[in-house]
Amino acid sequence: MEDRFIFTKYRTTCYNCGKEADQIIKAVPFQAQVLCDNCGATRIFIPRIEDVTKPGSFTKIGCYDLWELVSDAHCRNCNVTGPHDINIGCSHFTVRCRNCGFTHFYKFDLEYIAQCPIEQ
Repeated sequence: MEDRFIFTKYRTTCYNCGKEADQIIKAVPFQAQVLCDNCGATRIFIPRIEDVTKPGSFTKIGCYDLWELVSDAHCRNCNVTGPHDINIGCSHFTVRCRNCGFTHFYKFDLEYIAQCPIEQ
């Protein structure tokens, strides 16, 4: 099984520095991160559950705009590489396989400004 699961970028205004910059989004089974390419502000999310769900089952409204993205990834459940729906809010991060509905739900854990520990 490949350790790297999701690796994508989303350009938006950073909540920390206020500049428009790429937000680097990384997810592996044991952790998910959102890192500002400009200032290094990083939000870390830890796994909470994995489940087969309907779209939007874990989508919560938070203090920031909800990011609804799509990225190709290899599913740990059905072993198909294909589109995964990514929903990122201020306190949650979900990744859902469009093929089988398998969902990784991460909850917010901590925030820091430093170098990102998950390699590309």
